Order: sequence, then C-alpha cells, then structure tokens
Amino acid sequence: MQAFWACLCLQSASFFDGIAGFSFAHRAQGSAVLQEGPPARRALEEERKGEFTMKKRIAIALVLLLALAATACAEPATRVFTDSVGREVVVDQEITRVAISGPLAQIVVFALAPDKLVGISSEWDASAEALLDTTYYQLPVLGQFYGGKGEMNLEELLKAAPQVVIDVGQPKGDIAADLDALSEQTGIPFVHISAYTESMDETYTMLGELLGMQEEAAVLADYCESVYARTLALSQRVEKVNLLYITGEKGLNVIARGSYHSEVIDLLSNNLAVLESPSSKGLGNEVDMEQILAWNPDVILFSTESIYETVGDDPLWQDITAIKNGTYYEVPVGPYNWMGFPPSVQRLLGMMWMGKLLYPEQADYDLYEEVVQYFELFYHCELSREQYDALVAHSIGR
Repeated sequence: MQAFWACLCLQSASFFDGIAGFSFAHRAQGSAVLQEGPPARRALEEERKGEFTMKKRIAIALVLLLALAATACAEPATRVFTDSVGREVVVDQEITRVAISGPLAQIVVFALAPDKLVGISSEWDASAEALLDTTYYQLPVLGQFYGGKGEMNLEELLKAAPQVVIDVGQPKGDIAADLDALSEQTGIPFVHISAYTESMDETYTMLGELLGMQEEAAVLADYCESVYARTLALSQRVEKVNLLYITGEKGLNVIARGSYHSEVIDLLSNNLAVLESPSSKGLGNEVDMEQILAWNPDVILFSTESIYETVGDDPLWQDITAIKNGTYYEVPVGPYNWMGFPPSVQRLLGMMWMGKLLYPEQADYDLYEEVVQYFELFYHCELSREQYDALVAHSIGR
C-alpha cells in the first residue's frame, strides 16, 4: 500500500508541475502582449481560448493516465500470518469477509467478528432465533470440514467469496496437509487456531491478530482468562464430587476422563469414567449398565436428548446414589450445549453453571448475572430473566 501511494504521488507531482510551468510561461507572454495594444490583446484572447480547450483535453488525458499508473503501481496488500500449527499463510492485510470450518469455529469467531462472517457451518439451535439478530441467524450454511453431519460445500464457499477460512479447535493429525490442500484447491487461505479451555485467551489473542481486531479480542481474552482462573481456584479448594456425564438416547455413553470433551468435567469433579481409550467423539464412550452401577456416581449430568426425563422412573437406575438422592441434572442448552458440544468457548458457561451447581457455598458469584454477561459478550444479545430461567429449567435440581 505504501508503494502504491508513493507511485501515485510521483505521478501527480509531475502532472501539477507541468501545469504550473505552462501557466507561468503564458502569464509572462500575456504581460508582454498587453504593452502592444488592443489588436494584439484580441489575438492573444483567441489564442488563449484554443489553449484552454487544449489544456482541458490534456488534463483529462493525464487524469486517465494517472488512474492507469495507480493501477500499475498498486501492490497486493498482504501479510504473512503464522497459524497454530506453524503454517505461514499469506492473507489480506485487511480482512472483512470470513468463513469458518465448523461449529466450534463458528462459536468462537461469532463472538469476536459476527459482521465479518459470510456464512455459518451449521444451522443454529432453534433457541437461537429468540436470542440472535436475524441477520446472523439467516446466514447461508456452508457446511463443515471435519466431522459432523455435512461436508463443506466448496461451491457455496467459493460463491460466498471469503478472504480466509478459519479452523478452530484441537488440531487433527494431518491438519497442516489438509489445510494446504484446501487452500490450493480453492485459492482461499485456510488457517488453524488451536482452542483449549485453559487457554481460550490465547485463542482470542491470535484471532484478533488475524482479523485486525486486537482491542476487541483483548476484551474477550481477559474475560476467558478471568473465568478460567476463578474456576481453577474453586476446583483447588473443594472436595470434588464423584460424577458421571452421561450421553446417548439410551443413557449408555459417558464422557471419559482425559478426553477433549471432558476438560471442564475433569476440572470440577472426580470423573468416574476412567477408560483405557477415551473417545474424542461427541457421544463419548459406550458402556453397559453394569459398569454404570459399579461406578455408582453421587451426581449425574445428562446431556440433552438423553434419558433425563425418564430415568427417575426406570427400575434399572434406582440403586444408583445420584438417582436415589435426586442429584441428577440436565445440561443447559441454548444456543449450544453449555458443557461443550461442540467443545468451544461456551464451555465457560458450563464452568460457571457446574461450579455453582456442585459447590454453591464456595462459588461466590451470581450465576444469572454471569450468564447475562456471557451472552452479551459472546452472543451479542441481552438475556432476560425469563429466558435464563427457561435455559436452566432442568439444570438446577428438581
């Protein structure tokens, strides 16, 4: 960009210097003619009319030449961005049009730059319609790159014409090669920014650098760091409860300790689901009823679309301490599962909810006020008390 303006200025200087020289010479000529009398003055006036017309034509031609020179001098305004897997990616200096690779990235990027999104990876949960501005709710669906129910629609992606596609989350094994291949195939830069619960502040710092939104990103980064630090301190001063997070329509899947999805669960509880090969899939590991009875948790968190509504009347579950004591709950959802499905920044909501649910005396904050602040920062909406109560209706005990 600097080279462009330097070139344009040089061209403009030459032009105006020429005009100035032309005017000075003719002013001198006019002074001499005025001393020779009226006939000479009339001749000079006629000459000047012709010269004025010629000067107009020259000026127009020079303006056109300057425009062509500006085009010739302009250099692509780009920079090199190093992503989380060490790839040096050439991106535009100013980015105003962004696509995302999946729902995890959708949640993270939406918080910082909703107006830069040219599409979403998957449709919002139905609850989003009452929460989000319709402009965001009705963005075109472009699909997702990793996992999920639909592949990225490259035709729709190209039609949306983003300047960059952002992938956020845990880096997969071949991610560098995958993103390089997509960049080559589409001509659009793909970048990866890693995201983990304990370092979401770093995620937003890097995202702010990419999008030229450092100040806005710093607000979100500071918030993430603050919530995590408070939750970590809480986890270190309580006696952790024995807990299972159960998923699946039959209630026979668990989120195992040490998996990517269990970060918040492991932080705030004694996650009883210790398995040899923790699954990174959303439903977690499949187990049998005998194993759940053997674990016998004091508290159970059920994902939505599991068996929360029916488990209290199911004879198979009546000997489990959590069911006998009524200490089982359904995870809040809206517009995404608060415990991280997908495992994105909304896990901060899960931290605050889980901390207050399990350790109400030690968690010295007002959950409603905290959730309102989160929705304002990350979903750009005002959450009413009525909406909040609906979100946590099954999540704070019977």
